[in-house]
Amino acid sequence: MSGRDATKEGRARSATRLLPLLALLVGLGLFLALGLQDQLNCAALRDNRAWLGDWVASHRLLAILGFMALYAAAVALSVPGAAILSVAAGFLFGTPTAAAMVVTAATAGATVLFLAARTAFRDLLQPRVGPWLAKLQRGFAENELNYLLFLRLVPLFPFFIVNLVPAFLGVRLRNFVVATFLGIIPGSFMFAYFGASLGSLFDAGRDCSLDSVLTPQIILALVGLAVLALVPVAYKRFWARRR
Repeated sequence: MSGRDATKEGRARSATRLLPLLALLVGLGLFLALGLQDQLNCAALRDNRAWLGDWVASHRLLAILGFMALYAAAVALSVPGAAILSVAAGFLFGTPTAAAMVVTAATAGATVLFLAARTAFRDLLQPRVGPWLAKLQRGFAENELNYLLFLRLVPLFPFFIVNLVPAFLGVRLRNFVVATFLGIIPGSFMFAYFGASLGSLFDAGRDCSLDSVLTPQIILALVGLAVLALVPVAYKRFWARRR
């Protein structure tokens, strides 16, 4: 094989690696172009409350599977405002079922985005990694499960950013999945619990706001859990310096 043929093959391989991420970007573009993000609000739940409740009651298993597929797709596409889907799950299915659905579907969608990003950029970025990024990758790799748990538990980091950054840092798939699944359990439960209470809010003629979910007290509790995830890292570093 000549050098020119090898170059063409390398370019074709690089282009192929971009296809999964490009497909997700096209999907997000279509979602936004159709204005579907305008339906991701509490008003849509209130206005369609009757028929949604009847349909879920009549086709519960199908509704659960369909909702989880929709949720996973929304996470993979990084749809803005998708947090309302967690609330909708609680509203339609109740807290325990909704929390399990959200954790499973969100983990699946996040994993799709993580794999697409890793496939697209791993070969492109690695040759261009500077000393500072290489050092960051090594430091992150030593305790990647703990660091990822911290990022997942703190509700201040955008969900899609925490899906993409590990792909650039070379995080192992197993640790990404485990940290995502465990780290989003508290937040998923809280949003589902809030959603389960929407019926009473709508009956009272009150509007719902996601701001009432992440109160300062809740954020403080989640940050406390996140700090606990870093305790093993601090312990390891402390004893490493003592030796």
